[in-house]
Amino acid sequence: MIEEKIVATSSRHKTMQTKPQSEPKALHTISRENVPRIKTHSSEFNRVLGGGIVPGSIILVGGDPGIGKSTILLQEASHLSSKDSTILYVTGEESIEQIKMRAERLQLTSEYLYILAETEIEAIMNAIEHLKPGFVVVDSIQTMFTSVLESAPGTVSQVRECTLKLIHLAKTKNTPVCLVGHVTKEGYLAGPKVLEHMVDTLLLFEGDREQFYRILRAAKNRFGSTREIGVFEMRENGLLDVPNPSAFFLSERQLGASGSTVVCCMEGTRPILVEVQALATATKFGYPQRTTTGMDVKRLIMLLGVLEKRLGYKVGSMDIFLNAVGGIRIDETSADLGVLACIASSIRNRELDPKAILLGEVGLGGELRSVMHIETRLAEAERMGFKRALIPKGNAKGLKKFKRLSIFPAATAYDALAEAAG
Repeated sequence: MIEEKIVATSSRHKTMQTKPQSEPKALHTISRENVPRIKTHSSEFNRVLGGGIVPGSIILVGGDPGIGKSTILLQEASHLSSKDSTILYVTGEESIEQIKMRAERLQLTSEYLYILAETEIEAIMNAIEHLKPGFVVVDSIQTMFTSVLESAPGTVSQVRECTLKLIHLAKTKNTPVCLVGHVTKEGYLAGPKVLEHMVDTLLLFEGDREQFYRILRAAKNRFGSTREIGVFEMRENGLLDVPNPSAFFLSERQLGASGSTVVCCMEGTRPILVEVQALATATKFGYPQRTTTGMDVKRLIMLLGVLEKRLGYKVGSMDIFLNAVGGIRIDETSADLGVLACIASSIRNRELDPKAILLGEVGLGGELRSVMHIETRLAEAERMGFKRALIPKGNAKGLKKFKRLSIFPAATAYDALAEAAG
């Protein structure tokens, strides 16, 4: 419960009074105009947004502290600024001198990029009215406050009211606004849940701050798909695009080791090859551990049950550790066969074919089930130099020929593992 003072002559009340009355229209009489998107400098950023920034849209970017939210937005603001379109970057956490130091580190120079260090939303709205920018960045929404309310910045009422003002500005002026949002220690977006419903697009930065990779994912997008991801590499001069994620995730793969294989995940329309590693050791505790990084632990437990019941591997007294290399998260079932194979390889301490890729969903009976977009996945494997592909038998029907990739269909996981181990 938060006590707040409501003023009768608030801006929201004025907006509601001056808003013209709208009339209902039949669906077939509504014309849709093809609004050109604003292309950013980063192709990965464009991919996640669905092709670029939609004019008048509200974009919310969240992520852990130090993950690169302010870095990428300052980069894009600098590249988007031009003589025909000035950009306003509003900071509530840093001074303009600190922003200048970051811009120099990122080697960014632009005479049409304006920096405003302000936290009062009314002053920000006045600056926007005076400057008339083509794009606005607010870093961050939790530091903003309105004088209409007496509560502290960052509270539910302040975040909601400030966001409403920015949404009204974006829709009436057709100016896109990008907000930076804090996250909690659990990784969820801080503030009221209604904040996620109010914005048009919600982007989340993922990755480890100690590593050099970053993954940008769309959790909500009214103007595009939520299945696309953008891969970035953090360097001294900022975040750079990774145009070939498969090569990026396989760059440090160690050949000749047991417990390693490669699977192919679909992120929207993009196939990405990911190395999956497993380590099986005798448990030192009364209850064996099941630890995963980048995969649902409940899915792993189910696959271990299939491995023991249908394939005869004794895993009840072993600790199983599973890792999807590169920080990507595997949410689809097409990686089941690869997970089974690398666990079996670690148990037997026997290397799998390093030039083979394994695809297939594993059923509770040990059977292999078909996966979607099989030709797209196989084409990516062939492009990355793989020679063999183990796929479900159901996917082999009507499959086109590949020049440098041999296809081995299998009906069960037992047959696939026997083929992968040679």
